[in-house]
Amino acid sequence: MLPESTDVLVVGAGPVGLATAVTLALRGVEVTLVDQAEQSPLTSRAAVVHAYTLEVLDRIGVAASLVERGVRAPRFTVRDGDRTLLVARFDTLPTRYPYALMVPQSVTEAVLTERLTALGGRVLRPHRLTELSRDDTGALARFADGSTVRARYVVGADGMHSTVRGLAGIGFRGPADGGESFTLADIRIDSPLPRDEVVLFFDRRGMLVWAPLPDGVVRVVAAVDDAPEHPDVPFVQALLDRRGPRRPGRITEVLWGSRFRVHHRVADTFRVGPVLLAGDAGHVHSPAGGQGMNLGLRDAVALGTALGDVVAGGSDALLDAYAAQRRPAAEEVVRFAGRLTRLATVPQTRRPARNLLLRLLSAVPAARHRLAMRLSGLEQRAAG
Repeated sequence: MLPESTDVLVVGAGPVGLATAVTLALRGVEVTLVDQAEQSPLTSRAAVVHAYTLEVLDRIGVAASLVERGVRAPRFTVRDGDRTLLVARFDTLPTRYPYALMVPQSVTEAVLTERLTALGGRVLRPHRLTELSRDDTGALARFADGSTVRARYVVGADGMHSTVRGLAGIGFRGPADGGESFTLADIRIDSPLPRDEVVLFFDRRGMLVWAPLPDGVVRVVAAVDDAPEHPDVPFVQALLDRRGPRRPGRITEVLWGSRFRVHHRVADTFRVGPVLLAGDAGHVHSPAGGQGMNLGLRDAVALGTALGDVVAGGSDALLDAYAAQRRPAAEEVVRFAGRLTRLATVPQTRRPARNLLLRLLSAVPAARHRLAMRLSGLEQRAAG
């Protein structure tokens, strides 16, 4: 049952909404977390938690549990078939977490849910937001069942098709096309490809990501024009054969597969009065580089911290500062993902020049280090 009022109403109980709620609960803030789904999905797109994100999640007491359940990948490699073009090493970075942690989003959500439950919180389901009005004291949220919640602040953590963003009248600008289409599959495979390394394969037909997961599972993500709703073994095998190395191995099983479409967009603002955005509600982009959920989780802890300070009596300007800081970070990630996508899909005639350039960059230690800092998120930490 929904409360009549709350300090903070968080809409959307994915990783971003959960992390926001955990951060607020740790600060003793009255937080209500709702989601329109009857239960949390067992499958998900995101599969990597980078070093800086782990440092941020350590502040709310969940990093250690995540590390226990994930696979550590100390390298990120860019390849064109069998040719290695660029290597970013995480194991030399200045962090307690010198690796990319490969862990399914469903596990990340489970760890965050356990933490929230330990703090006395829970997810209220299913509650679909239908109306949102603002006034001088906060916002009034109305749900499909007719119930209402008055909140001092409302956080939209409800994804790319955010109802909160739409009801708040916040624009979500980006290309007018249909966006990039991707296929995703969790597979079992007999393959010589590494199980401690994330590999981004460049191909003129679109990129392909090889990402090892716990229990011997490998996630394959590829940009395709007509992704099937449920990719099968022949479809994923054909993708690996065409875009991967000469001998990618033999897929024995597709455990789960899906398709999704991604635009490159950033919200016009992350704050309108008492309404704030975090995660995919504020920014979406290609999965190249595995930045989406990481940026969202860092949004969540930053926003939860700012809201906690404001509810405790701090200046409301802290929320303006959140919006001012996080939107440029989102724009930079969108640009970075876009550059990786464009590099992956250069025409056949330009591939030799691209490959030579990347191999030359890979031979420069400073360039390799900068790429690793950028992918890991530690570049943001260094920037303050």
